Amino acid sequence: MDEKQAHDGLAPAVRAAYLARIGVAEPGPPSVEGLARLQAAHLRTVPFENLSIHLGEPVVLEPAALVAKLVDRRRGGFCYELNGAFASLLRSLGYRVSLLAARVFDGERPGPPFDHLALRVDLAEPWLVDVGFGRFALRPLRLDERAAQADPLGTVALVPYGDHGELDVRLDGVPQYRLDPRPYPLADFGPTCWWQTTSPQSHFTRSTTCSMLAPDGGRTTLSGTRLIRTSPDGTRTEEQLTDAGALAAYREHFGITLDRLPTPPAA
Repeated sequence: MDEKQAHDGLAPAVRAAYLARIGVAEPGPPSVEGLARLQAAHLRTVPFENLSIHLGEPVVLEPAALVAKLVDRRRGGFCYELNGAFASLLRSLGYRVSLLAARVFDGERPGPPFDHLALRVDLAEPWLVDVGFGRFALRPLRLDERAAQADPLGTVALVPYGDHGELDVRLDGVPQYRLDPRPYPLADFGPTCWWQTTSPQSHFTRSTTCSMLAPDGGRTTLSGTRLIRTSPDGTRTEEQLTDAGALAAYREHFGITLDRLPTPPAA
């Protein structure tokens, strides 16, 4: 482990608390099996959510702050927070982790650089790991594999794009994001993170969302006061809640206790 990896690692007590947060016993030396278990556990216990933006809370892109939000405050976050914190956990467990930038597709058009943060984990071969993209793969993906890869949540293909090693990541044939193969420090994601949390053009500032993988492989999502349940086969049901019901749903489905509902700014 190099100096940068050691710097981003966690103290033993913090690492133990993080593992308890996601319900994983000490996973042992780095391995593909251990990595897969950690990723699946994270996706099943830590929600993808943008509530800080609508609660007036700052999003601080520093490893200790990200881990404290997930572990001490029992919250989730969006890609920069979730994958940023998970990188610290993995490094503290001995994994070699790089931060990769990606551009999220809107239809067939990719968004701006640093639109998304994903992880590269190097074992005997490189793996794409992502716990910060909402509905995506449950397991790590072979980063050098160009054939389609089966996952419990769909079929993923990493399709080369251009002459600079970029990859278009597709889930069930639908483009998700364009991945830059170069590693970046966490601070490089700061300007786009700031834009995502402040710009009226960012979809994160327009509405609230809190979503997590359900035990049956579907998803549970709270969007405003709409509780949305999506089954593994894609069947979707919606329930309109009262404000009190929404606060109860945050506690019941996501383990998040709030004293008020997060509200988007007025248009």
